[in-house]
Amino acid sequence: MEGDICRVCRCEAQSDRPLFHPCICTGSIKWIHQDCLMQWMRYSRKEYCELCGHRFSFTPIYSPDMPRVLPLKYVAGGLLSSIGTAVNYWIHYSMVAVAWLGIVPLTAYRTYRFLFSGSIDMLLTLPMDIFSTENIAIDVFRGCFVATCTLFTFVGLVWLREQIIHGGGPDWLERDDPPPVAQPPEANGNEERPNQENAQEANDDNNNNNNNNNDDNNNEEEHNNNNNNNFLDNNLINRQNQDRPQEPPVAPPVIPLFGARAPAAAAPGPAPAPPVAAPRQPQEAPAPDHAPIDPAEPPPPVAPVDAEAEPEAVNEPAEGAADEANWNPMEWERAAEELTWERLLGLDGSMVFLEHVFWVVSLNTLFIFIFAFCPYSIGNFLISFLGIITPGKPLLHFHGLLTTLLGYCVIGITLIKLHAIARFLRWRRQRRILGMCYIVVKVSLLSVVEIGVLPLVCGWWLDICSLPMFDATLKDRKASFKAAPGTSLFIHWMFGMVYVYYFASFIVLLREVLRPGVLWFLRNLNDPDFSPIQEMIHLSILRHARRLVASAIIFGSAVLLMLWAPIQILKSGWPTFLPYTLSGDSEVNELSLQLLLLQIILPGFFEQSHTRIWLKGLVRIWCNVVARILGIKSYLLGTEPRPNDDEVPPRQQPDLGAGLAAAHQAIMQRDVPVGFQPYDRPPFFAVRLVGLLVLMCISLVIGSLTTLTVPVWIGRHGMALWSMGSQITPPPNTAVATGAETPPRPHELYTAAMGTYLCWIISRGIAVAVNLFPQGRAVVMERVKHWISVGTSYALAAIIFVLMLGVIPLMFGLLLELVVVVPLRVPIVQTPVLFLWQDWALGVLYTKIACALTLMGPDWALKRAIEQAYRDGLRDMNLKFIIRELGAPVITCFGLALAVPYVIAQSIMPIFFTNQVTRILIARQIYPFFLLIGFIIVIVILQIRQFKKLYVAIKNDKYLVGQRLVNYDHQRKKAAQQAAAAAAIAQQQAARAQQQAVQDQHQQPPVNDPPDERDLPDPGAAAVAAAQAVQ
Repeated sequence: MEGDICRVCRCEAQSDRPLFHPCICTGSIKWIHQDCLMQWMRYSRKEYCELCGHRFSFTPIYSPDMPRVLPLKYVAGGLLSSIGTAVNYWIHYSMVAVAWLGIVPLTAYRTYRFLFSGSIDMLLTLPMDIFSTENIAIDVFRGCFVATCTLFTFVGLVWLREQIIHGGGPDWLERDDPPPVAQPPEANGNEERPNQENAQEANDDNNNNNNNNNDDNNNEEEHNNNNNNNFLDNNLINRQNQDRPQEPPVAPPVIPLFGARAPAAAAPGPAPAPPVAAPRQPQEAPAPDHAPIDPAEPPPPVAPVDAEAEPEAVNEPAEGAADEANWNPMEWERAAEELTWERLLGLDGSMVFLEHVFWVVSLNTLFIFIFAFCPYSIGNFLISFLGIITPGKPLLHFHGLLTTLLGYCVIGITLIKLHAIARFLRWRRQRRILGMCYIVVKVSLLSVVEIGVLPLVCGWWLDICSLPMFDATLKDRKASFKAAPGTSLFIHWMFGMVYVYYFASFIVLLREVLRPGVLWFLRNLNDPDFSPIQEMIHLSILRHARRLVASAIIFGSAVLLMLWAPIQILKSGWPTFLPYTLSGDSEVNELSLQLLLLQIILPGFFEQSHTRIWLKGLVRIWCNVVARILGIKSYLLGTEPRPNDDEVPPRQQPDLGAGLAAAHQAIMQRDVPVGFQPYDRPPFFAVRLVGLLVLMCISLVIGSLTTLTVPVWIGRHGMALWSMGSQITPPPNTAVATGAETPPRPHELYTAAMGTYLCWIISRGIAVAVNLFPQGRAVVMERVKHWISVGTSYALAAIIFVLMLGVIPLMFGLLLELVVVVPLRVPIVQTPVLFLWQDWALGVLYTKIACALTLMGPDWALKRAIEQAYRDGLRDMNLKFIIRELGAPVITCFGLALAVPYVIAQSIMPIFFTNQVTRILIARQIYPFFLLIGFIIVIVILQIRQFKKLYVAIKNDKYLVGQRLVNYDHQRKKAAQQAAAAAAIAQQQAARAQQQAVQDQHQQPPVNDPPDERDLPDPGAAAVAAAQAVQ
């Protein structure tokens, strides 16, 4: 080993420190000392080589006096120690589960129940009632919901706090009162100032309302411009303040409720206009330290203070400096790093989680009292005082919800009044706390309205407009609402949310086609600066109310055009087409069709790329046609860029010497929307816009009419061919009128899905044909030949794929039905009927679930086979590998699981049992019995493996004295590589010789005599020759 050195310490081998080659690496990094490797493994925490990826292996070295078989006392001691450790872990994890899944939700719900339905007498027995075992299961389940609501509330408050800190609060929250002006002592000097401030506040509110008329895009750009101008003006004021003698600064008040205040210059909220109705008092030369401050602008960071005006403000900087001196951020960072999910939940084995459980229980109680009980009590008092809802009125079902919302409204109004009083009394700290509380209430109510009320209204409006389509009336909906009000509200809210989501998605698609600025009245959801929470924080309630009313009008008008009008046209023009059938009284099972729809049809149809591209193309074609008809292409789609229009004039920056006047002018001027493009305004522009709206309405009605009729009509005929007994055109009422029995129609969900899928296939074919035909006949024929060759090459793969997709799910679904459904649901006196179609549909779902669980489970042969099949895909599918590693094992296992119990029940058991009832019972219960036996065998095998590991651990603990590194056998690797290379070369030579023989046979004329075997190439000889060449 002369010249070989260790890759770590660079030393040669010694008598007591030999060199090893434990991995595949060669050259100078081949050798290493065992102690160097152990030290590297200890620091790197890796058991394999970083270069070649080979895992290091060690052979244990035991003591010479180790017996062949371990003594029983050692095995028993190790077993008892393992059992004790397992019991310890079991007790600890049981405590964790009881604490988080039992105590926390149970205390949350029973505290909630006591606050809303308890009395004073129950207060004494509350600790005993909380941990009572009566209805404990249902209380824990309900408590999980209550605890989840409190958790979401806490997360929402923290998130809202971060939004205010990073995005800034509204102007009325961030604005501080200007410092008092040093005026000469006059008789009426102190009495005029409050009147001026009140007038200025009133003008600020009026200007806020005036500015609300601007569109969303304008507001976004105005906010950015105002922020920039305010930043420049702040710099100007700061420089003016630096030019004069410095005075003691006033630090902003420290608000412990929501932390430090954010710099108001970063606030993206809307800035109110400057006061115009209350002119300032004329001053000949205003001092720099008393410059007028824009309400949209934060106060300058350095400002003078009058010691006699606010004596408390002088002491605040000292208090803040003391707090900063005692602040140690490293301790909090270290605490945050140590607090992990395992430590928080108690999964690390410590008992610290009990403190966390106590804090969570306290937080639940506090949040339930503050955010649920207090608003409910206030609203209930107001309702009882006014007599709004009585027990005989129909809204009694949602008394608690309506009462709580009313209480929040009252709290919001009260906070506004208290904030005004605090502002009048110049209580800055109290004013900010009240403002923060009002923002919380305001954002909560607006979130409920926009996420809950608006989709619910849209859902109800959709249902009302679609009543004739399902042959229903308002009485039916009212009856269903009375039967299950909660379910009815949830269904309508869900449909409304889906409608709002797809409507917004369509608006986003329209913005990609139309000229920027056409949809100025709608919010741009793709704008990176758009934040709904920031708008809720900054905009006024009146502005939000206007937006909600406008949104409701737009959504409602769209529903009228796309649903109600086409239904009325269908009722008058094609009366036999409606109503849609929503009952599943057909020969095809509903469940199987639903699973087929969800697993096969819809995933293929909702291919986002093609659907979105086609829809965008249709919208672009419609816009071009309408723009040419009306002559508004410049307005609708924009003009073509001209050579001289590429240069954009530079934006003028506000003059720094202008001060706040530039910001005032920027606020008062109405800017263009973000991304606005100029357009040519043709004559009679208003009339053309009216024509655009009319054509848009007509197009929506025609498109909706086509969507409601064509897929369903095609689907009905397809279902009629699929199930011969289905009805196509006559509605159910016709059969009753004529007295003839007509077969039932299938569910319209399935007919619409099938028709839509067929339309999609036809559209794809038309799109491919349109793309190919202009290229010429030669290209089309070449493409057809290519498809034929590809189809021929994949024919066998398709057959195997269909076979596996049909056989494995069918066997899986049939096995689960025999194991679970038949023994539990079919009585002994009845004969089970197996629906293979339904079993296959369920098997598809079971197979997908099983594949997902297998991929998430441990590493074994089936998981590796599935991963390899997913990696290869359809183009590089290895049929031999799939059949050998995936198809054959699974089909064999399912086949044995189905056949062995059946053979035993039908062939062997009748020899021993002659009673027919006993035979039927055995045939029913033999499949669950074999499943139980298999489960027991698996448990026993796992326990045997665990016992072997325990035995090895005991042996290592008692007699292990060391480990020796195992060298890697490079000769074996070299021989294997040579054999693999020789086999590959031999295979290539054999294939080349076979191709040459085929070419020679095509070139020579055909003869009747068969070729001599000696003339054919010998693959074996070629392989031997290749191996010899490699060696």
